[in-house]
Amino acid sequence: MSRAEQLSFREFETSRQQWQKDYETQIPSAKVIRNRSGIAINPLYTPADWSAEHYLEDLGFPGQTPYTRGIYPTMHRGRTWTQRQLIGLGTPQDYNRRVLRLLDAGASAISLIPCNSGFRGVDCDEVPLPLLGTCGTVVNTLEDMDVALAKVPIGDISTAMNDPTPFTFLAFLVGVAKRRGVDIRRITGTSNQSDYISHFVANHMFYRLSLPGSRRVLLDHIDYCRQHLPGWNPVSVVGQHMQQAGATPAEAMAFTLCTAIQYAEDCLERGMEADAFLPRFTFFFDISISFFEEIAKFRAGRRMWARIAQDRFGACDPKSWRFKFHAQTSGLDLTVQQPLNNIARVATQAIAGILSGLQSMHTDAHDEAVASPSEEAARIAIATQNILREEAHLCDVIDPLGGSFYIEKLTNDMEEEIHAVMRRVADAGGMYRAVESGLVQSMIGHSSLAFQERIENGQQKVVGVTAYQVEEEAVQAPPKRPDPQAMQAHVESLRRFKESRDQDQISSLLDRIRQAAHSTAHSAAPSTAHSAQGNIFACVVDAAEGGVTHGEIVSCLREELGFGQPLIIA
Repeated sequence: MSRAEQLSFREFETSRQQWQKDYETQIPSAKVIRNRSGIAINPLYTPADWSAEHYLEDLGFPGQTPYTRGIYPTMHRGRTWTQRQLIGLGTPQDYNRRVLRLLDAGASAISLIPCNSGFRGVDCDEVPLPLLGTCGTVVNTLEDMDVALAKVPIGDISTAMNDPTPFTFLAFLVGVAKRRGVDIRRITGTSNQSDYISHFVANHMFYRLSLPGSRRVLLDHIDYCRQHLPGWNPVSVVGQHMQQAGATPAEAMAFTLCTAIQYAEDCLERGMEADAFLPRFTFFFDISISFFEEIAKFRAGRRMWARIAQDRFGACDPKSWRFKFHAQTSGLDLTVQQPLNNIARVATQAIAGILSGLQSMHTDAHDEAVASPSEEAARIAIATQNILREEAHLCDVIDPLGGSFYIEKLTNDMEEEIHAVMRRVADAGGMYRAVESGLVQSMIGHSSLAFQERIENGQQKVVGVTAYQVEEEAVQAPPKRPDPQAMQAHVESLRRFKESRDQDQISSLLDRIRQAAHSTAHSAAPSTAHSAQGNIFACVVDAAEGGVTHGEIVSCLREELGFGQPLIIA
């Protein structure tokens, strides 16, 4: 250290010590503040916490390793995030009317959420009418999908299908494309709910097949898309479910990376090359209102994945190193009380997502804590993104918080915390074994309880709930349910459709699914998962095109591969 540097350091230390003394005089017994991941947050950050000497190692430049500052050179200045609003309500006709209006309002991609009956793997004629279409769209056949996407340019717009294993909605979409003369290689989008591990852990309604059966179908799905749908992302590793269930942001990122590692290892064991499937791995996260923590979570995760792809899997294609993620503002932070306050919460979460460098985003509607979003609330949610992009100028500078002493130290701290969680999972034998044994579920349960205790003891205030309550506030009435007559007509239409089919053909198509699954039923080993008799998802596509319904396909695979029974941790 030169004499000038020594003098500068002494001046810095003198000033820092004086500030510390003044601070402690004014706040003599300051309590330790920790973020949701348990990391202690200092009142001030300085060059002592992060030095620009580590710039290339820790940050680099956008589009270059380690990708902390973004996966593309231009980031949002060249192309802003995709506005992908998740919607689903009523009949396919209801969905179509709403999605066309949202596209006119500025949405640049679409996403289809099934009715809960669909998530549970049954057709609408098996469910009491009042339960249908309240949380998503009732889609059971290729014909339903054709109606839902009428006038939607499916060859030109990205489409997310929020349908879990065995991915019947994508099969219907492929059938619609062929029916319309659209080359299926032009179809772009994501199997948004392909992450069966997250369903086993935290989203049991989505969990249709046994754990080994789900593993088998996902691998077949990845293989099919690799060969036939080059523009489709067959894997969306979902940290959102983990965080919504109570995982801390650091845990959610760690579990997500561990799950991605598990899927990549399974693909390699199947015989696929890393650069053949990793470019189509995507990620899906929650954005909580813990603003700086979320930004640090995403920055840390992005550079960790780049290193994992290169060092662990030997990927050579830079596209394999990219941590492409969709994020949704956290509905967990929304409140029934004073619901208009949720507009501010969603805007705060969205800013964190934008500054963290996401690739697509869904902003929640302010009434989602009450029921499915109303059209007015959905328009406000879209307008929130438009305002942040067009009026707030959040896209002018790439990674504008980069170089902040606080952000860089917090990013490094988050990475350490994420690594610590990942080591626990690795010690348990990897993500598949860790969830099979209940380790991950137990960790999430402890974190969820700890956060709830913070709310109850007043450490974490919730405006309108534990603080700043408004007395005698009128409760917002939930929106109307789908038109019962229209829904009844839809159910009757499905019944007529089933009766009109060639039953021998339907039986033959289901038999092909059984044959594809039969030789490896209940096997968990990916190396033996690919039956010589065929790819399960290829058979699902053929069945969907041949008139087999969603419920029939799911039921068939449940018989062959086992019913999904998540592990419940007491």
